[in-house]
Parts: sequence; C-alpha cells; structure tokens
Amino acid sequence: MEPSYEPRPTDRFGPVAAKKKGASTPALMALQQSGTAFAVHEYSHDPNETAFGLEAAKALRLEPERVFKTLVADVDGQLVVACVPVSGQLSLKALAAAVGSKRAVMADPKLAERTTGYVLGGISPLGQRKSLPTIVDDSALHHSTIFISGGRRGLDIEVRPEDLIALTKARTAPIQG
Repeated sequence: MEPSYEPRPTDRFGPVAAKKKGASTPALMALQQSGTAFAVHEYSHDPNETAFGLEAAKALRLEPERVFKTLVADVDGQLVVACVPVSGQLSLKALAAAVGSKRAVMADPKLAERTTGYVLGGISPLGQRKSLPTIVDDSALHHSTIFISGGRRGLDIEVRPEDLIALTKARTAPIQG
C-alpha cells in the first residue's frame, strides 16, 4: 500500500505527512502544530518482535544508523530521555556524564510508559505526557534526516535531527556505548 503524503511548501527534504485516519499520535500532533517538516512511515509490526528499532530499520529498508530508538533512564532520581541509533547501545555512563551526573540506570518500564504516555517500542521523544530532559546522540547530526518512533509500534517519523533537537529542547552528546 502506497502511503498518502501531501507536500507542503515549507518542506525541504521530501513530502510531509498528510493527516491520516488512525495515524494520529501525540508525536504527530506536536509536529503538525509546530509546522515542522516530517514524513510518516508505517510498517506492519510483528507482535513477536522485541527488537523494535531493528524491526523498523529492516521493514523500512533503512540503514540502522539512521533509525533512532528512544530510551528512558533514571539519572539520580530524574527521568531522562536518550535517543541513540538502533545499530548501537546506550552508554549509561556517557548519558549520566552528559547531564552532569555519575550514574544512570534504565528506568522502570512501567514508569517510562506512565511518564511518556507511550508503550515500550513506541516511545517517541515528541509529544510525551511529561516533557523530560532529552539527550540525542551526536551521530544524528551526520544525517540529513533520521527516523524516530511516531508514538506506536509500526509507525516511524522521518525528521531533520536539528528539528528534533529544537522541538525537544535536547542537547547532543556522544552517548553510544
């Protein structure tokens, strides 16, 4: 099935997603309200798959370095969002250092879901229930566009890394392990 896209005059990298019935998530609404250029990419999610980011890269025929997973960590009692390529792993030590701390652990999955409003495998750095400090791996800046979760499994958003950083008020740092 061919995705339905509607180009906008402000779009500089490709088609911007038109509003699609059933595809609306807080992440998509945040992008639409901001006027940011983006494209929606849907794929059929396998419910038995647990490597959600790699599944997206494979289904969308993308280099895993361009597909970023959104993880939630606990850094000294504060939840922090980390966006890293699915081809690598998050370095908790590097994440802690990026926010001026010494130690970080992965957040409790249920707490991450409650705080962001998304399910694991569908957590987006955009449109979260509670805005959290966000660190994007600096490798994102090596690409003209990257792919992030659109707020549910089987839905990715293509966006410029600079736009993602601006919208989430993120900082960049080398946080891959």
